[in-house]
Amino acid sequence: MDDVIPGAPATAINGVFDNEGVELNYRLQGDGPRALICIHGVGSYLEAWQGAINELGTGFRVLTFDLRGHGRSSLVKGRYEIDDFVGDVLALADHLGFDRFNLAGFSLGGLIAQRLALTHPERLERLVLLSTVAGRTPDERTRVLARLAALQAGDRGSHYDASLSRWLTEEFQEAHPNLIAELRRRNAQNDPDCYASAYRVLAQTDFGGLIDQIPVPTLIVTGEDDLGSNPRMSLFMHECIPNSRVSILPNLRHSLLTEAPGRVAAMMREFLVEQEPHRVEYSGASCGADRK
Repeated sequence: MDDVIPGAPATAINGVFDNEGVELNYRLQGDGPRALICIHGVGSYLEAWQGAINELGTGFRVLTFDLRGHGRSSLVKGRYEIDDFVGDVLALADHLGFDRFNLAGFSLGGLIAQRLALTHPERLERLVLLSTVAGRTPDERTRVLARLAALQAGDRGSHYDASLSRWLTEEFQEAHPNLIAELRRRNAQNDPDCYASAYRVLAQTDFGGLIDQIPVPTLIVTGEDDLGSNPRMSLFMHECIPNSRVSILPNLRHSLLTEAPGRVAAMMREFLVEQEPHRVEYSGASCGADRK
């Protein structure tokens, strides 16, 4: 069966919260003891997490939401800063009674999660970083800034077409034509100015020199063939973050939530429910080493 965007359970609560004039569309599901907030990536929406959440099982109270400029949240115009996104997460958490919580971020959501872990570590239990960047090399910075420049110049269609090849394997795209059509349809609904504003934050943000200060247990996951959030970056983050573990998923690209929601959910569940997360050692370049 070629399903499209996975649906939420009938018990899910959908709502809108006004954060100082910015309306944030959110979904709350589950009634378990472990609070979990999930943040999506550029041009996406809260439903991107639904497949993984459906596989996560009981024991969690999960909050997902549309970032400002995305989905059914306010289409805020102008320049975004990463602390705008962090402020939205914390405002929603306060509104819904998430005093301390686990935090999972995908791509741009992972950068937002890194920033929140650095500025408000007392709010977090554990951290999950999926397909996330840190410690870009000069060549990697040049490539992502070139994509940003093309996007800002209005080259929207080719940007998305190129992104599909970076996000999903050809085998998955061929096997799920209805889903690919739905992803294209949803992308076409994105406001181009808001998309570019969010992509600028992704392209110009890098906490590689700071993440060694993240104090909470952290799970880092990326795809073996992810070009933008590549395995080298994940191993670098693992070296930097003291209490971390890393997993590189073979034969996958960027969009782990779309192509492998069950595997992501299983890894997250194992990490979030265990009593004492442990560090899996990796012998590689140390945090802060010069990037070539």
